[in-house]
Amino acid sequence: MITGGTGMIGRALTKQLLQKGASLRIATLDKLSPNQKDNRIEYSITDLKYLSNCEAVCNGIDIVFQLVGTTGSPATAKERPGTFFLQNLLPNINMLEAAWNAGVSHYLYTSTYGVYGTSPVMIEDKMWDTYPSDADKYAGWAKRMGELQIEAYSKEHNWDYLYIVRPANVYGPYANFSPLNSMVVASLIRRVVNGEDPLVVWGDGSAIRDFIHCEDVALGMIKTVEEDVKGPINLGSGKGTSIKELIEVILDNVPNKPAIKWDQSKPKGDDIRILDTSKAHSYGIRPRKSLNDGIEETINWYKENHLQLNSKYNALEI
Repeated sequence: MITGGTGMIGRALTKQLLQKGASLRIATLDKLSPNQKDNRIEYSITDLKYLSNCEAVCNGIDIVFQLVGTTGSPATAKERPGTFFLQNLLPNINMLEAAWNAGVSHYLYTSTYGVYGTSPVMIEDKMWDTYPSDADKYAGWAKRMGELQIEAYSKEHNWDYLYIVRPANVYGPYANFSPLNSMVVASLIRRVVNGEDPLVVWGDGSAIRDFIHCEDVALGMIKTVEEDVKGPINLGSGKGTSIKELIEVILDNVPNKPAIKWDQSKPKGDDIRILDTSKAHSYGIRPRKSLNDGIEETINWYKENHLQLNSKYNALEI
């Protein structure tokens, strides 16, 4: 089962697991689009914040990929911190309990780079030495609680096949492009393609982040289970890209380039956030898609779908 299977990473994971011959159950809040239906996919529309719903979808499942959660920007954490915290805590807590009760053998928990503190390079074993940064406080602590639950269940139940992945900034087709809570890549692409000019960007462009395409995250998740990777593992590029450089890559892939206006009165977030990927490399887990190729693919996908997406987001806002 994949929870959050209609999201950005979930769709990439679904595709790759089907190629491996798996039969899938997708637990989601949204219906699958017609072009993604397959006779090996069963899907259940349910709210995973409730234990009873989690128990209902876990019956008969061997492996759970727990992806469901809420992504967001610093603005999301500032404006809706309670919702952000709750939606990243309850589904994780309830799904693991339900999976244990249902006799699930393998369970992969999707954490986030937001669990780390402000250290420039994030190393798996150093996470508990610090606290999540203020920019990632609510989702970071919620995800930490999920990781702590994994550790606790492993000890109490002698559950050997529990896994934790910590993805970096993930982007790609089917990302959340909503004006309310999209992350940096999706937000910039949406605004550029929609013709915002000048393009107003928070900070000064110097903040450095680690970006990884959703397909590479999905591959890393599968490899983590196949290789029985013990302990948390970072899934990222291991390379830093400044926001200024990211915007340049985006503008290189669009015909009409807006002027850039840096709003330095707004927070830019932490200076540097890069994942140490040496553990992933030791298991042969390496990104395959370059940032330029991934951005080009994501822009093309958004161009093909932006009218439908904008209509959907406008309806939600109403």
